[in-house]
Amino acid sequence: VQLQASGGGLVQAGGSLRLSCVVSGTEISANALGWIRQPPGQQHEEVAGISSIGTTTYADFVKGRFTVTRDNAENTMYLQMNNLKPEDAAVYTCALHWGPTVTTGRRAFGQGTQVTVSS
Repeated sequence: VQLQASGGGLVQAGGSLRLSCVVSGTEISANALGWIRQPPGQQHEEVAGISSIGTTTYADFVKGRFTVTRDNAENTMYLQMNNLKPEDAAVYTCALHWGPTVTTGRRAFGQGTQVTVSS
């Protein structure tokens, strides 16, 4: 299985970006998916997740600003990021859970996409 994240870039604070994660090698309809980020010099943080039936979870620091969605027909997950803050700058990586919920521990990860937010 391969996961490819894209859509990162440079944006001013208050701006928006939409990340995409295309999965190949398996159909995603039975799998939970998620986004993780790693800010510079910091550890990985869980950002958002979406179960196989569309139940979403968010870290407190993105609630109300980020929205995770999925399109099973396109084997793709999205992360709409609004009202971006400088502290949102990070490498964003997508993950596929080997099960229907985000509590399924085993995951496959893809390469990340860089998000930079200028103040």
